[in-house]
Amino acid sequence: MAEAIKVLLVDDHQVVRRGLRTFLEVQDDIEVVGEASDGAEGVARAEELKPDVVLMDVKMPGMDGIDALRRLRELANPARVLIVTSFTEQRTVVPALRAGAAGYVYKDVDPDALAGAIRSVHAGHILLQPEVAGVLLSQEGANSGQGRGGSLTEREREVLGLIADGRSNREIARALVLSEKTVKTHVSNILMKLDLADRTQAALWAVRHGAAG
Repeated sequence: MAEAIKVLLVDDHQVVRRGLRTFLEVQDDIEVVGEASDGAEGVARAEELKPDVVLMDVKMPGMDGIDALRRLRELANPARVLIVTSFTEQRTVVPALRAGAAGYVYKDVDPDALAGAIRSVHAGHILLQPEVAGVLLSQEGANSGQGRGGSLTEREREVLGLIADGRSNREIARALVLSEKTVKTHVSNILMKLDLADRTQAALWAVRHGAAG
């Protein structure tokens, strides 16, 4: 049997944490390994517990979720962060994704969909609800990477199309019959050539410029 996905809950509302824990603990493949009530504690617990996925609220006292995301990235913590929040404003969505969030869902998400979201980001996917993707697309500068697509090789375009489909490096490697190391190199080259920060921006660039499959 596969090892359970280790999850850390970071939210300043104890009732929310309790509700998430109650639901997630009945999932056979998900284990809640800890909780935190603010961003600073969340970062410390993530370093201590080494979770696979962190469910992170955005608005919290002290260090908020976005600053916690940036700190985790600085520490090169491998945990995938799934933002779970009630805030839908553009000024919240965009910074969270740019700070390194692997996905963004709302607190009213169906419980089964939340479990699916945890499994998805753990598998290496980028998870955005349609309206969130729309917000990010509207915020990305129209000229972001514009005109640079011609510098991509044919193989890099194939990889970019699969990134836009939400595929993980492992899945891209399998689809193109390449090693994961080679795929990582292609992804790095794509980000460099298009002057993009991460896979989320690459996926959105592909959608905007017709490179998605």
